[in-house]
Amino acid sequence: MINVIGVRFRRAGKIYFFDPAGFSIKQGDNVIVETARGVEYGNVVLGPRDVEESQVVQPLKQVMRTATPEDDEIEHKNKEKEEEAFRICMEKITKHQLDMKLIDCEYTFDNNKVLFYFTADGRIDFRELVKDLASVFKTRIELRQIGVRDETKIVGGIGICGRPLCCHTHLSEFAPVSIKMAKEQNLSLNPTKISGVCGRLMCCLKNEEEAYEDLNSRLPSVGDFVTTGDNLRGEVTSVSVLKQLVKVIVVLENDEKEIREYKVSDLRFKPKKKKEKVLLDEELRALEALERKEGNHLDD
Repeated sequence: MINVIGVRFRRAGKIYFFDPAGFSIKQGDNVIVETARGVEYGNVVLGPRDVEESQVVQPLKQVMRTATPEDDEIEHKNKEKEEEAFRICMEKITKHQLDMKLIDCEYTFDNNKVLFYFTADGRIDFRELVKDLASVFKTRIELRQIGVRDETKIVGGIGICGRPLCCHTHLSEFAPVSIKMAKEQNLSLNPTKISGVCGRLMCCLKNEEEAYEDLNSRLPSVGDFVTTGDNLRGEVTSVSVLKQLVKVIVVLENDEKEIREYKVSDLRFKPKKKKEKVLLDEELRALEALERKEGNHLDD
């Protein structure tokens, strides 16, 4: 076991482990640490704790110090400088007529590097832009191309649920999301209805996936034949996954048919031997083709 603290460098960003190095550090404190990018100012989101060595990326770097009022002031000034740097970079992009969209700007704590994040449809030759920016800022310049999901995570926004985006508020890493999850939850398979602000499948599809898989495994499929608690045999016409109710067309004694609703616990049917394939290959290929046509891509 190794004693570590968890540090985050931007809102809803990835959490990195550091050695507290004997400092009295608690959750909510700000610390100065050394990273691959240089000296950084971070916020402690996980207080001191012991974790398995397998969870730690070696070598584990130590905290340099807890942030002082002077450090806080430097960080505040850096944020102000980032706004000016963003404006200047926008002007330079226009000057060089580059087909790229600037998303964010970030100074390292020691001002050793300025990072600019952008999106673009393809590769961009920004060598002249970098030279121009370096002549202005007199420091190292790094331009980093990001994807649409990362762009949305940085910029933020409101989802179709009416709440701030998960990726911008608390989701530190993106989980793989597939169209299969929407099918499992009986949602519309129209990509425009199950895609988020970024144009990709909504991350929240992953949240209830395990619950729906468990609930669906207890239900018969539409078209299956079941025997009811009153010894009637019928065909399943629809299921309510959350309520665990099943509508069945039953045959009465006078050969009349009637639709009745039963609790799944009142039905006898052959249990599923293995999880059914929830999406036919042809259907999936059609959806992928539609998403490519609209400029979206299904996640793996």
